[in-house]
Amino acid sequence: MASSDQREQPSSSECQPDADEAETTVNINDLSTKMFDKVSDYMEGELATTLEDYRLLEEMNRVTITKYSDMKQIATNVSKSLKDLQDKYKDLHVYLEQIDHIEESVTKLEQAAYKLDAYSKRLESKFKHLEKR
Repeated sequence: MASSDQREQPSSSECQPDADEAETTVNINDLSTKMFDKVSDYMEGELATTLEDYRLLEEMNRVTITKYSDMKQIATNVSKSLKDLQDKYKDLHVYLEQIDHIEESVTKLEQAAYKLDAYSKRLESKFKHLEKR
């Protein structure tokens, strides 16, 4: 029986490894828990950063949409003003052509006046020359 008592009761050297294993297991569990907590915190931080990036992009898109809407309105107004100016130019085109014709006539009349002035000066000088005789 003495030999069977020795088998049933572990020796003090056999108890030591079980306690070390239990302590190691507890230590691994604690480290695993800490690791998962830290990974969780890291992932939450990454997701929060990504969420902020998307919010920023969303805000930038809203601002861009507003800006392009304003630019579209300005372009529409410019287009309308340009069309109005073209219509006014068409209405004035007849008068502008008349002004061009009048300008040509005035230029011709001015040239004729210079020629008439030159002719009258020559005629006057001939008359004075004949008068002296």
